[in-house]
Amino acid sequence: MVATRFPRSVYGAGKEPDARFSLANERTFLAWVRTAVALIAAGVALEALALPLQPSLRLAASVVLIVLGLAVTIASYAGWARAEKAMRRGTELPASIALIVLVAGVAVAGVLVLLAVVLR
Repeated sequence: MVATRFPRSVYGAGKEPDARFSLANERTFLAWVRTAVALIAAGVALEALALPLQPSLRLAASVVLIVLGLAVTIASYAGWARAEKAMRRGTELPASIALIVLVAGVAVAGVLVLLAVVLR
């Protein structure tokens, strides 16, 4: 009897790829998750340490970092699933949507922190 693998929407597509590629895809996913945890931790630390920055901008930057961490988590799972399906179907690997989300979010948080420092 073959065990059912979860999520079926990913593992039910196409045929089993070389395990090395699936494991590399999983390592990439875990790296994105570590990035998301770091973003959430940075957002919490920025507010919890009560640094001498303009308070409303500090809070806004914290919220952006925490929301960005959540968004990167979701985008990384979607990216893992899309890449795994593509490998199973023998099609081209898709571009990462997490990159755009991450770059835009970090830029916004950086601008908010910069303004918080300048306007304190």
